[in-house]
Amino acid sequence: MSAGYTREFVEAGYNNRAAVPDYQRWFTRWAEDSAAARARHRPALDLRYGAGANETLDLFLPDAPARGTLLFLHGGWWRSLDKSDHSFVAPAFVDAGYAVAVANYALCPTVSIATIVGQARKALAWLAREGAMHGANARRIVVAGHSAGGHLAAMLFATDWEALGIAVPPLVGGVSLSGLHDLRPITLYSANEDLRLTDADAAQLSTVLNPARLQAPLLVAVGADETGEFIRQSQLLWDAWPAQRPPGTGGMLKVPGRHHYSVVSDFAERDGALTRATLALFDAAR
Repeated sequence: MSAGYTREFVEAGYNNRAAVPDYQRWFTRWAEDSAAARARHRPALDLRYGAGANETLDLFLPDAPARGTLLFLHGGWWRSLDKSDHSFVAPAFVDAGYAVAVANYALCPTVSIATIVGQARKALAWLAREGAMHGANARRIVVAGHSAGGHLAAMLFATDWEALGIAVPPLVGGVSLSGLHDLRPITLYSANEDLRLTDADAAQLSTVLNPARLQAPLLVAVGADETGEFIRQSQLLWDAWPAQRPPGTGGMLKVPGRHHYSVVSDFAERDGALTRATLALFDAAR
């Protein structure tokens, strides 16, 4: 797939900081909104889902028994950002009666993307096994992720869970927001200095080159104002996995007026299209 691509084209298509010059304003907003979310909801912080580096999550709980659990996987090109920057996704779902687990994972170049995929699997397995003991609903889980996290969320759908000892995973739905699903062009991107993807790695880790193994709906969403490559990446997954399309959807969700950073803030909007579509995944599983 990287054949025919130039490094200049890939850099322009995937460098969101260049595409959104005021990106730092969004990082600041996320941090401020996340601190406010933690102060309001007082989550259980740094619960360990594994013994490895950064294998922790923060768990937000509603006042009443949780109707389901949202597992959120942050973005940052698998090499930056932190769960603490993304607590802001929790309040809209907690207010609607759902638990929210915001997970961390180790970062490249200390580990590989394949290792991070394994950590995302461990986070879900921990919620299925131990979440109920901490107040989460372990029977109805929706996984959502942004950017690199959108790739991780989709990879959970491409996982052979039975081979990992989980005959029926509790995932009832998923959201890939601005995800990366064909990693082959990324071998030409400057970030690959840290990601260290070979052509073979990129093919193996591309969701569009792997079958979906989970029979649950996957919402594919992207900001309408994102770069053409990020919109194309979402379209690729939508086209590759038709059986995972949520019922009643006419196409992937393009969030109007949103770029790569502003779109994830829509998770904080209780009545926003992205939040409503995510909540609908829980409702469809009843």
